[in-house]
Formats: sequence, C-alpha cells, structure tokens
Amino acid sequence: MPDTSPGEPSAHTPAEEARGCLFALSQPPLMIFLAVIGTLLLLAAVHDLFLL
Repeated sequence: MPDTSPGEPSAHTPAEEARGCLFALSQPPLMIFLAVIGTLLLLAAVHDLFLL
C-alpha cells in the first residue's frame, strides 16, 4: 500500500465522484437522444391504440 501524505491530491477527487445520474441527464446530447426515443415510443403507442 503506497504512502500518501494528506497534502497530495488523489487521482479521483470527491467532485468527480459526486457526479451521478443527474449530471448525466443534464447533458444536451443525451436529453436529445432520450427525447427522440420517447417520441418514437409515443408515436408507436398512439398508432397501436388508435389506428389499428
């Protein structure tokens, strides 16, 4: 186990580890992708329910 003094920064800072699902959902490309998938699912459901 390597010795690290308290003054040395670690490879993973707590700010990076704190990023979770909400940070991922705040990214515009992911939200655009999810919106497109949601729209396709909604259109498929409407088609099945009302047009078939």
